[in-house]
Parts: sequence; structure tokens; C-alpha cells
Amino acid sequence: MTKTPRIRRYALLGASLCVLASQMPAIAQDGEAAPAEAPADSSLKLGSIVVTAQRREESINDVPMSIQAFGEDTLDALRVDSVDDLQNVVPSFSVSQSYQGVPTYTLRGIGFNTINVSATSTVGTYVDEVAYPYPFMNSGPVFDIQRVEVLKGPQGTLFGRNTTAGLINMVTNKPSDEFEGSVTADVGNYDTWNLEGILNVPISDRAQARFGIRSENSDEGWQKSITSGQDRGTKDKLGFRAALALQPTDNLDVDISYNGWRSKSDTTGGQAIALTPNTDPTFIVPGTNGPSTTSLFNAVDPITGLSLVDFVNNNFPTSAEQTDWAPNYARTTAGIGVNGIDGPLEEDTKFDALKLSVRYGFDNGLNLVSLTGYNKLDREAVLDFSSAPFAILVQDVDAEIKSFSQELRLEGETGKANWLVGAYYGKDETTDTNRTLLLDNANSSYVSTIAATLAASPLNVDPETGAPYSVLELLNSFQTYRDTGEFETTTWSIFANADWELTPEFSLTTGIRYTEDSQDYVGCSADVNGSMQPNVNVFNRTYFALIYQTAPAAPLLENGCNTFDVATNSFGSVSSETKEDNVSWRVVGNWTPTDNLVLFASATQGYKSASTPVNAASKSEQNAPATQEGLLAYEVGFKASLLDQRMQANAALFYYDYEDKQLSAFFADPIYKALARLQNVPTAEAYGLDAEVTYLISEELTAIGGLTLLHTEIGDFDTVDSFGLPTNRQGDPFLYSPESVASLALLYDRPVTTELGLRASVSGRWQSESTAGQPNDPLYDIDSYGLLNGSIGIYSLNNNWDLSVWGKNLTDEYYWQQITTNANVVVRYAGMPRTFGASLTYRF
Repeated sequence: MTKTPRIRRYALLGASLCVLASQMPAIAQDGEAAPAEAPADSSLKLGSIVVTAQRREESINDVPMSIQAFGEDTLDALRVDSVDDLQNVVPSFSVSQSYQGVPTYTLRGIGFNTINVSATSTVGTYVDEVAYPYPFMNSGPVFDIQRVEVLKGPQGTLFGRNTTAGLINMVTNKPSDEFEGSVTADVGNYDTWNLEGILNVPISDRAQARFGIRSENSDEGWQKSITSGQDRGTKDKLGFRAALALQPTDNLDVDISYNGWRSKSDTTGGQAIALTPNTDPTFIVPGTNGPSTTSLFNAVDPITGLSLVDFVNNNFPTSAEQTDWAPNYARTTAGIGVNGIDGPLEEDTKFDALKLSVRYGFDNGLNLVSLTGYNKLDREAVLDFSSAPFAILVQDVDAEIKSFSQELRLEGETGKANWLVGAYYGKDETTDTNRTLLLDNANSSYVSTIAATLAASPLNVDPETGAPYSVLELLNSFQTYRDTGEFETTTWSIFANADWELTPEFSLTTGIRYTEDSQDYVGCSADVNGSMQPNVNVFNRTYFALIYQTAPAAPLLENGCNTFDVATNSFGSVSSETKEDNVSWRVVGNWTPTDNLVLFASATQGYKSASTPVNAASKSEQNAPATQEGLLAYEVGFKASLLDQRMQANAALFYYDYEDKQLSAFFADPIYKALARLQNVPTAEAYGLDAEVTYLISEELTAIGGLTLLHTEIGDFDTVDSFGLPTNRQGDPFLYSPESVASLALLYDRPVTTELGLRASVSGRWQSESTAGQPNDPLYDIDSYGLLNGSIGIYSLNNNWDLSVWGKNLTDEYYWQQITTNANVVVRYAGMPRTFGASLTYRF
């Protein structure tokens, strides 16, 4: 389908919805369903949900912006226990996972696919308005949440960390002046047992405290090894929170909170679905008449006699549980001549976050707000990429992130203007390190074998001993190395926003923010105790000298950086200093022709700061930063209350003009053919329709539906493919961006006796096919799929307790959300199979 008919289709559909909405009877706005125990003489009306999308409390349907928000009751009913679960109720939002376990968030097609824990996201995440700028910070338990707000489109004017896709703000329950608490226990399949406790304590008339803790555990893994039958995928997480609210004077409010979590969960295994072309012995290399010689070095297990080729070709996955990994003996130190990677395939990660919010209200109506945040993430993990019983690519990950932020803003009203001005400062210090083991890797074995043929070269000299490397040392080189990136990132900005009431029916919102971002980076790929020296000092020095017509570079010293810089003809660390500025802005017209209808049109300019990868970098170009990306968004929409306050319908048409989109890509290399890097795509676009409807069908039954129609397209972009050959990606869609996504949830709640009530819910999500890589290669297709979740339970009408049974992925759908390639195999990551259990909550 060509672009013009598709745009016309979306525009006609959006216009039709606007006309239909404008003809409906006048009513108010909605959000959360009214409670089942409402008085019998009350009319059926949807309740209201209050959001802080514009940094002040207001009804969601008074905000001229595409927002989806869900309160605590809805989140509990639909068992939204994590950021990932928001996909079930927000069709335009999706989550995939890199092989290093880092989530990739995509909203309306705008995402950033990376493996690095040090990379920020196009979708900002906030907890109580404090930025969690790195997606992995959201990997702990989610509990005691008052509401979740999903804001769509660039959010650079009011929130401190610029984002091009949108943001998610999780608002926790705050301390209150009533003593209360709850205890919840879950049990389920895979030996799941979760425990949660909440306690709210009023300390005095001017002080309140709230405490929460949640553990999530499963003692049986949901993944099974094809060859050994062992399980993998157990969960062991602990989250905790403490909050203190103080009101020293009538004008001063102070909120202090601590959030933290710990995880010793298994790292997720993938599923090997194919050999990479250079590893596949049947693949004919482009421009040649024969197969890749790399395929001659495919791994064979000396104990089982099983070959990698046979394993991949004979074990194509057909269910989510199927996976495999290198057995411990294949990746430890015994008998391999290099430092192996021992220990279980699991996380050992902790996260701590502090927040201080101070609000002072002046007698003239002005408010001064200070918001301070500090987050610290320490991650250690052992990962096995290959999804096969060989040590093809095993990694030991070690990362630390310290993130500080400070915001100061002044809020007020002047005449018919509601305004705020402020300043923001943030500083992050990050170390992102992983050691990689390539014992059974065909590519490294191939290079090491060539290095062994150069044993007689005059360059074959160990710089520490002066003696030549033996043939055996050359053959056993290139088996382990370390990638490291150290970052110091700062951002500061000043901003202003105002809502102007020009007439009783029409208002104008204007916002602007000036931002300066800087990032200092030092990193490289490095030798580990001499592991890379024979290969680099003989093979790399010889071939770089021949290719670039220079004298051989100085030899690599033990534990030195082996990343090569052509300009200096030397091995060493790579450093960069990136400093950029931008002006984000937003203009919105908001027209309320009747009480039941809001029409809005907006233009918004947003940015995402520069990003530098942590790569397995043979060449310095691989660690060059991608500069900031910009997105100019146009949107028109409506919010209509219909059917005498029983239905709320919201819809928007959007068009995104993308500039310098950050993208994982390749560049040509004369030795390794193609090497990974980040690049900026000069131009790209996305457009579509977003719609959601909430309908109170009866006093007992509420329906929540959503629909996203999307088209994404890369503009003229010259790059290279995975063979290092020139290509142009014009017309390619964005990754993880299905053209159609729909969701529907039904919530049922009614008294059944004078003391008991019945609650039930069912929710479903369906998405069309999308791509995770090369759109013309079916190996990277993400097939269309649908998921169905549900729960049913009883509760006491005095709200003292409730008991329910629940299930996720009830149809046991086999689906996958990520496909990637590295080393010798193409790997997909499946979603969890059917899970089910029971929950009991007691409140006091």
C-alpha cells in the first residue's frame, strides 16, 4: 500500500470519529470505573482519574495530550505487575529484550534497540516524577502503585530528561493520616510464591509514614534444556519502599522516599533458530562460488559428539520452554587454557533510589517546588547468548550507574494564565563492562587458525618475554576479551510552560526548554591476562599494516586495549567528548465547544541525547557516538464523553518527522567484513491513529478497548549490510513496530450477598507481524500473536480481604518479542508460556 492512501485512510477514520463525537450528548469525563457498591439511585457514570501530565493535578480528559492512565484498582484487577505488563492495556507500547537482558521500550514505533545497560531510552520512565533514565532500573517488583500514566509523543518541555517517544510515570501511594495495612500472598505454577506487605502509620498530625515490601519467587524455571532437561528461568526478586510525609507548617510539604530492589533471578535463555550465513556450511557467500570457510570451524562437543550444525538444524523451537546453554564444564577454567566464566546463569543485581520533594506555598498563591533524586544500580550477571550447548558467546556482565537529578520550579496563576518556570540538572556516572568467552565460536577459531599460519612472521614476538608465541598459543588466542565503557554524562536545562485561557472555550498551551547535554566517554575492547595478545600481535598487526600500507603498530601489552585506531596506527582506548544543545518546544490549541467534547491540535519538537555504544570493538569507529536525534510531532485529536457519562472515547492522529534517528548498524571492515556500530539515520517518519474507549456497560461491567494503527519508514540511508556490502535502507520499517495492535479488557464487579462480592476480569491483546532486523529476511519476522489473561475472585464488601485465581497467556500462545544475531547463531527470545495461580489479600 502506498503512503498517500494509508495517510488518507487514517485521516478519514480520525475525522469520522471527531464528527461522531461532536454529535453526542454532553457529559463529563472518565477514568476509573465506579465502585460496584454505589448507591442504587445513582446514575451510571464513569469515575474520574486525576493525572499530573502537566506537572499539576487535573482530570485526564482536560489535558490536551494523548494519555492513557490506570488507577490502582484497574492495575490490580488486570494484574499489571511490571512495566512490561503495560503492553496489555496500552496498544501503542511494546517491550522487547536484548540478549544482555536490557529492555527496549517502543511507543508508537519510536524505540532504540541496544544491548547496553548504559543506554538511555526513547521512552522515559519516572517514579513520582523522578527520572529512572536507564530502562534496567525498572526491573524490580512493581507494587503499591496509585496510578500509572503513559504520555505519548515527545515530552521535552515539562520533564527533565528529553525523550522522543513519550514517557511512563508511576505514581506510588503516599503516606496518609489513617493507620492501615495489607498482606498479600500468591502461589502459582513453576513453584511460584510471592509475598507483599504494606503498612501506613500516622506518626502525628504533621507526619505520616508508609512502608512496603514485596518478594517474587519461582523455584522452578519455565525454560528447559533440550539436551540435559535442566530448567532455567527461576525468579528471585525482593523490592522494598519507605516513605515519610511531613507538613512542618501549613505552607510546607516535604516528601522523602527510598525505593530499592534486589534480584538473583536467572538470566533468560534464547532459542537458536538458524546459523548465521558465515557459519552455515550450505550458504554461498555473495561474490564467491563457495561456502564461507568460517563454517569449517563449527563447534563439536568432545563429550557428546554433538555438532553445532546438527543441533541447530534438528532442534527448531516449537514452544516457549525450549532452549539450551553451554554446560558448566564447557565454559569453566579446567582444560581450556584461558580464564573461563564460572557460576550460575543468573543476576546478582541491586538498585537503590532516594527522592526528596519539597513544596512551599506562598500566601500569594505561588508554589516553589524542589525535586531531588539519586539512583544507584549495581549489576552483575552471567549470560549465555548462543541458546545451544556450546560456549559460543558467554558473558560476565558488570555495570554500575549513579544518577543524580535536581529540579527547581515555580508555579503560579496570573490572570487567565496558569504557568511554571524552572531549571533542571542531572549527572550520571556509568561503568558498563562485560567479559566475553568465545571458546566454541567459529569466527574466532577461524581467525586464530590464520594467525597460526603466521608463526614464522617477524612480528611473532611476545613483547613481555621477547620469545615467539607457539602455534598452540596462536590457536588458543582470541577466546576471551573484555569490553568496557566509562561515561560521565551531564544535562542541564531551563524551561517554561503556560496555559492561556483566551476564551471560555479555547485555550493555548505553550512550552519551551533549552537543554545542554554533554557526555565524556572512554572505552575499548581489551586483552584479559594475555588472551588476545598472540592474535592481535601477529594477525591484526600483519593485516592492518598490509591493508593500510603502514608500519606495524606497536604490540599489545597484557591487559591493554586491543581496539585499533587507523588515524594513529595504534591499539588503545577510545575517547570522545560530545556536547550538544537543543530547544524543545510545544504548542497546543485546546477547544471545548461543549462540555462533553475536547478537541486539540499540537506541534511538538523533542530530542533524545547522544548515545555511545559498548561494543566488541576491533576498530575505534565502532565506539563512535551517535549524535542527538530529533522528532517533530504533529497531532490532532479529541476526547469525548458519551452516552450520558457512561463512555469515554479518545482518539488522535499523529505524524512524526524524524531527524538523525539513532540506529544499530554496521560498517565495512577489510578483515572482519562488517562490524557493529551506532549510526544516525538522516530522515525517517511515522504516522498513525491511536484510540481508546472506556464504556460502563452496566453497573457491574466495564470495557476498556484500545487500537493503534501505525506506519513507519526509514528515509534515504546509505549504510552496509551484515556482509559489509553497500546497501540503502530506504523504505524499511522501524523495528518492533507492528502496523496494527488492539486490546480489550472487561472488568466485572458486583455484590453477590450482603457480605461478599464477585470480581472478574479478562484482557486480550493482539498485534500484527513486525520485524526485529532485516525486513526482507523471514528469520527476523515477529509473527502476529494474541494474548489472553484473566482472573476471578470473591471479596468482602467491607474490603477486609479478597481471594482470586488468575492466569496469564491462558491459551499458551507461543510468541516471541525479540530476534537477534551475534557470533554463529540467530536467536529469538520467547514470551512466557501459560502461568496461573491464586492470590489472597488481607487488609487491616
